Amino acid sequence: MIVTEEKTNGFSALFVKEERIDAHNSAELKNYILHMIEQGKVNIIVQLEHVRFVDSSGLGALLSGFKHAEAKSGRLALSNLQPQVLSMFELTRLNRVFEIQTDLQDFF
Repeated sequence: MIVTEEKTNGFSALFVKEERIDAHNSAELKNYILHMIEQGKVNIIVQLEHVRFVDSSGLGALLSGFKHAEAKSGRLALSNLQPQVLSMFELTRLNRVFEIQTDLQDFF
């Protein structure tokens, strides 16, 4: 999985540079996020501009990160979702769980 990480205004911005988050790479994303949280990076914004498809395992990986960040008094939020990815969050009502912004800068 291709990801990059930047520190921005007290947040760790995680840029996912894959077209899909599915059963083939969701475990890697989940482990990456959990490792970030273990390192004390508990405020994470996952930037999904390049992601065009997310399946249930991808949603599960992000939800796991959300719960772990929350348990450490942090937060995991999402930005730059493509319309088809946003529709998956709306269909599963996870848009009510995650803070979702249209742009990374909307968090600051």
